[in-house]
Amino acid sequence: MQLLTSPTSPYCRKVEVLLRESGLDSHVTETNASGTPLEPNATTTAANPIGKIPVLIRDDGPALYDSRVICRYLDSLAGGVYYPEKRLWEVLTLEATADGILDAALLMAYEWRLRPEEIRFEPWVDGQWDKIARALDVIEARWISHLEGRLGMGHIAVGAALGYLDFRHDARGWRTGRPLLTDWFTRFSERPSMQDTVPAL
Repeated sequence: MQLLTSPTSPYCRKVEVLLRESGLDSHVTETNASGTPLEPNATTTAANPIGKIPVLIRDDGPALYDSRVICRYLDSLAGGVYYPEKRLWEVLTLEATADGILDAALLMAYEWRLRPEEIRFEPWVDGQWDKIARALDVIEARWISHLEGRLGMGHIAVGAALGYLDFRHDARGWRTGRPLLTDWFTRFSERPSMQDTVPAL
C-alpha cells in the first residue's frame, strides 16, 4: 500500500503513528504529497477529489481518505486493537475532540500562512483558539484517566493534536493551567512512534 502524506500534516501523523504502533508500517510506502488549498498536489487530487491528505492507496480496492477512515481500516488489519469495542464510543469521542483541535489549529495556520496580511481577521483567529482552549480544558478535566489507560486511537489523536500545537502555535502556550495533560504529553512524546514522526519543515 502507499500512503500519500506530508511531514507537517498532523492528520498524516495520526496515521503514521498508528502504522508504527501496529507494526503495519512495513506494509506501507510513505510518499510526500504536500499541497495547500491554493496549490493542491496533483497526485493527491488524482486519488482524492477533495485534495486532502492523508490518502491510503490500497492494492485491492479504491483509495481511502480522511484520517479517521484510514485509521479505522488499519485498525481492522491490526485486529481491532486501537478502537476496542468495549470503549468504542469513548475512543471515537476523544478522537473527534482531538481532530476538532486540529481543524481549528489548521485554520489558524492557514490564516497567517496563506491569507494576505491586509485581509487577515484576528477575531476569527482568536475564535478558533477559543475552540482549542475549551477542548484542552475538557481533556484535562475529563479524559486523563482514559489517556492513562491502554493505548488506543484517542491517545494517538490527542498526541498528534498537541504536537501540532507545539509545531505551529507554540507561542499560545497551551500547557498553561493544564499540568495533567502536560505531563501525559511529555511521556507520550517519548514513544518511538512519536519521535519518528515529529513534524518538520
